[in-house]
Amino acid sequence: MVDRITDLVSGKHATGIKNVTLSEDFFTHHFPHYPIMPGALILECLVQLADWLIRESQNFDRAGVPAAFESIKFYGLVRPGDRLNLKVEVLGKENGCYRLNAQAQCEQQVVTVARFTMNTVAATELQPVEDSKRLFSLIWRP
Repeated sequence: MVDRITDLVSGKHATGIKNVTLSEDFFTHHFPHYPIMPGALILECLVQLADWLIRESQNFDRAGVPAAFESIKFYGLVRPGDRLNLKVEVLGKENGCYRLNAQAQCEQQVVTVARFTMNTVAATELQPVEDSKRLFSLIWRP
């Protein structure tokens, strides 16, 4: 769901963007006459950005999967045409487990903040390493 990674400092933090379009499948049911991006999908964008940060820092041998959400707060609605600015920051790492802070903004308004934990798994359990490297090269160009 991350369209572009705009900044990445290996193992520390990353920023990215998600362009929200009316053609997204979830708008069909959420809600047809007043389309709003589901909060769970905003979190999914943040988790995916965190996964890319973890994969890159682990030379694509490991991938991040969410283990626990310690706190989640929503402050605004995300609608078609909005651009989500995503940020994730590693707070700590221990035994292959990452603690992260994350934030999503539309324009200058914070719409979501979260603190969560991601465990790492062998990347090949989810996707061939070459496929993830290829996709990463499309969304991140330093």
